[in-house]
Amino acid sequence: MAPLYAAGFTTAFGAHGIAASLGASAHGAVTSLLVLGGLLALYDGAEVLLKPVFGVLADRIGARPVLLGGLVAFAAASAVYTVADSPGWLWAARLGQGAAASAFSPSASALVARLNPAAKRGRAFGSYGFYKSIGYTLGPLLGGVLVWAGGLRLLFAVLTALGAAVAVWAALAVPVVAPLPRARQTLLDLARRLTRPAFLAPTSALAAATAALSVGVGFLPVSGRAAGLGPVATGAAVSVLAACAAVVQPRAGRALDAGRLTSGGGMGTGLLIAAGGLACAMLPGLTGVLAGAALIGAGTGLITPLGFAALAASTPAERLGQTMGAAELGRELGDAGGPLLVAVVASWTTLAHGYAALAVLLAAGAIPGLARRRPGPASTGDAPGRS
Repeated sequence: MAPLYAAGFTTAFGAHGIAASLGASAHGAVTSLLVLGGLLALYDGAEVLLKPVFGVLADRIGARPVLLGGLVAFAAASAVYTVADSPGWLWAARLGQGAAASAFSPSASALVARLNPAAKRGRAFGSYGFYKSIGYTLGPLLGGVLVWAGGLRLLFAVLTALGAAVAVWAALAVPVVAPLPRARQTLLDLARRLTRPAFLAPTSALAAATAALSVGVGFLPVSGRAAGLGPVATGAAVSVLAACAAVVQPRAGRALDAGRLTSGGGMGTGLLIAAGGLACAMLPGLTGVLAGAALIGAGTGLITPLGFAALAASTPAERLGQTMGAAELGRELGDAGGPLLVAVVASWTTLAHGYAALAVLLAAGAIPGLARRRPGPASTGDAPGRS
């Protein structure tokens, strides 16, 4: 499992490490806010388009080859800017990184599900989410240190080495998981499966959690600056958010496996906690920022492993790659839609009203899960017996 956790760390570290450094360090390439926005959107845009495609490919040829190919491609894309320092190659490298992450991210999720029995998937996805959260936390911090020490090219060089090392590690340690025979599936069959509550409910919760997380990372520093806080304090708030998510995820997964937590109830509770964090963010000063960060992080940390475990439990093993790719697409849409919603509402009114709008949506989304409160894995398609 460790190389799969390392793959999750790699995509998170690469995404946030470079994103946090582009505006301050790529002076020759970033000539305007529009260019910066394009570079930031390039990575996520590639993921939105390609994750479902690579998920289907993982089901067809096996998740392990797609995982290894994605990691090798990530290292190669990172090496492009390491070797050729020019604006054009920066765009190419960023696009290549996003496309490569689109391959190895859903493949890693599918392998986490395939390599663990249903009774242990909560813990496995909790650990996977923990290491991704560590990557999100260390990305801006360690990335900033590397850029300070040797420029943006040094950060890309480290990502080249990281991607190559994880690829070798996975090739040596991750067992071959053969693709399973699949019944013929029409587009209508796919549409029916992806519109079932067993898919829509956890995917919607994951998208909402990602929306809250993205808003917290992007807008809590704005609230901090408006309250007169310096960059150290606002940076600490973002770190608190990621740290809380990292701490909660393994515990939530273990609680699900032990039967102390249900998937529907847990995701509903997580949405309410994240909504409470957005409400706290409306309060002025350091208290509101830190309380908002802690609750948003805890809420998203509770939702993430439960959502993926529920998806894995409700999906035929031969379609896990397709499901994980589609779910990742939902998360990417939440990642983009949450900040967009808050920004639009804030432009008409205030940032506090933007937080309130998203909080209301999250609280409304919590109601169905809390109303059902079915058992976790057993409620989403597993056999009744638990080991």
